[in-house]
Amino acid sequence: MSTPADREPRRLTRWWRRRSLRTRLTVIAATAIAVSVFLAFQVAIELLDWELRHTTEDQLRADSRVLAANAERAGLAQVQLPPYPGSGRLVRVILPDGSTRTPVGQPALPPVSEHAGRVAQGASADLMESTDSDDDFLIYTLRAGDGAVQVAGVADESQTNQLGLGMLLIGLFCVVGGALVGRAVARTGLAPIDRLAAAAVRVAHTLDLDADIPDEGGGEIRQLIRSINDMLAALRDSRLAQRLLAEDAAHELKTPLTSLRLNIELLIRLDRRGTLDSALPSESRTRLLNDLGAQVAELSTLAAELTDLARGDVSDESTELLDLADVVVAAATKASSRMPDVEVALDVDSVWVSGRPAALQRAVLNLIDNAGKWSPADQPVQVRLHARGASAVLEVDDAGPGIDDADVPRVFDRFYRADSARALPGSGLGLSIVQRVVDAHGGRATVARSARGGALLRVDLPAAPIARLTAGEDIVMR
Repeated sequence: MSTPADREPRRLTRWWRRRSLRTRLTVIAATAIAVSVFLAFQVAIELLDWELRHTTEDQLRADSRVLAANAERAGLAQVQLPPYPGSGRLVRVILPDGSTRTPVGQPALPPVSEHAGRVAQGASADLMESTDSDDDFLIYTLRAGDGAVQVAGVADESQTNQLGLGMLLIGLFCVVGGALVGRAVARTGLAPIDRLAAAAVRVAHTLDLDADIPDEGGGEIRQLIRSINDMLAALRDSRLAQRLLAEDAAHELKTPLTSLRLNIELLIRLDRRGTLDSALPSESRTRLLNDLGAQVAELSTLAAELTDLARGDVSDESTELLDLADVVVAAATKASSRMPDVEVALDVDSVWVSGRPAALQRAVLNLIDNAGKWSPADQPVQVRLHARGASAVLEVDDAGPGIDDADVPRVFDRFYRADSARALPGSGLGLSIVQRVVDAHGGRATVARSARGGALLRVDLPAAPIARLTAGEDIVMR
């Protein structure tokens, strides 16, 4: 349980954190100047006090030597002590019997101390001492004849007090001036930050991501502005990608949804009229239901691919070291089960890569599915995986009609389908997903014409540093 003493620093910390940067800089500047003035004041006072005391001691010693010389000539009891003029030094003569003599009218001095008595008895030559009385006396005792003489002075603090008052006034002036200067400097230095904050607020309120923030200032300010402009550019690209995805999705969903709706409306209308059996023979009804199933399956596939693209990342799975040959074999096995009439011929070597197995398998499966749509029934889809230098090279080769030169630049675009492919099932997203997976793994996807006249889709991925190659194997899957 926290005590009130613990809560107070926390409350002060919260208060400080709530202050603006301008206020903090002002307080810091004023505090720094106040501390500097205080330290300078302390040093000046100490130096002045030391200098005044040193001067007073020298004066007392000089006066004591003169008085001691007169006392030795005339005797301690007969030495002349002029009346006290009302100000200045105080003198006293200590006789051998311990009694004292002082000038007429002079204020009383503190009693002779034990140490001063020892000087008068000859146990010590001289003594400089100060008293703790109301009047701070500085007394110098000097041996003279059979006794001693004393010269005293009152510590004069008037000059120190005057210096302290002057330093205090100067300090207050410096603190106030420092606070004003600090605030002005903070306002000038933070002006780009204020404009940056205003621009950010304007973007947040207007949602206008096209307005870049002017590049001004220097150092950290310029770097911050450039970072925010880069962020705005990324947001613009993201919003454009979202809009294009929504537009493409709406366009692609329109055709299967329209066909599905018309077929369902036809069945409902005939059922309401009670003419379903007579209007649609068994064969037609079966064909219609098969069409509905195919359209639902197409919509499900399209929705899954759209979801995969809209996530923005390849997968939530972590990266691991894996043998790409295992991924290719698993994808080919799945493709063969989905396309039993298509033959998949594998020629794969063991090549180790760092990647996400599920995402890579999805990409390989899409490549094989795409090739299977075009490959003739008597020609297999050839899948080859080999290590070339520091790369793992995957090639998917079909014996179809190939890809026209005009379509090559857009093969990996989302929803793009060549004119010759519009009659075939598919959403136009498969190769786009391949491109995204390959990019996320630091690879490259390209398309060319195969030696058999069809399309040759090639994927280059960075091989792991510990790549281990085994002898290639030829596998035919049906």
